[in-house]
Amino acid sequence: MNAPTGAWKRSGALIAGAALGLVGVGLSAAPASAHTPVWTVTCSEVTVDLKAYSPDVTNTVTVTVDGKDLLPTEAFGREFSKTLQLPEHKAEVEVRLVVKAGDGDRFSHDETKSAPVCETPKPPETPEPSETPEEPEPSDTPSSEPPSSEAPPAPEPSTPPLAETGGSSATPVIAGAAAAAVAAGAGILVVTRRRRAARG
Repeated sequence: MNAPTGAWKRSGALIAGAALGLVGVGLSAAPASAHTPVWTVTCSEVTVDLKAYSPDVTNTVTVTVDGKDLLPTEAFGREFSKTLQLPEHKAEVEVRLVVKAGDGDRFSHDETKSAPVCETPKPPETPEPSETPEEPEPSDTPSSEPPSSEAPPAPEPSTPPLAETGGSSATPVIAGAAAAAVAAGAGILVVTRRRRAARG
């Protein structure tokens, strides 16, 4: 009866030891899989997202650009998340992330990424002005104002007009010529009579 009991005891001890070993492996592996450093780099910014770090120790994070601090060393606990604006640059720059975990160097992270140059948007093209100006098209709609039918007023004469006598304007001239002819004829007649009287 003692032999089976001893065998059971030995089997139980082996099972318990195996279980403890598995638990120990799981505990040692858990922190390694829990630390999650995620970060992205674009032409204009750096985004850092650190999760599942140990809150019982001091963890630090640093970001540099071409060796100059973009984020000076900063302590954090379980999590850290921040977006940093990159300075303007005309050439590609190197961005480095350094995370130091307080619970062991194996959980720390050191990585470098390149930030490209942001493309400058091209200004919109403006059309060149035409050399020949376009003539305005004639209007199809007639003018609303009717053309004036009134004749312009006649200019006023500088001298008052003569009263109309029914005759032509040449009548006085003709009358004067006739009067002169009659006077000339009378003069000739008088001279002729005097000559005759003198002869007789």
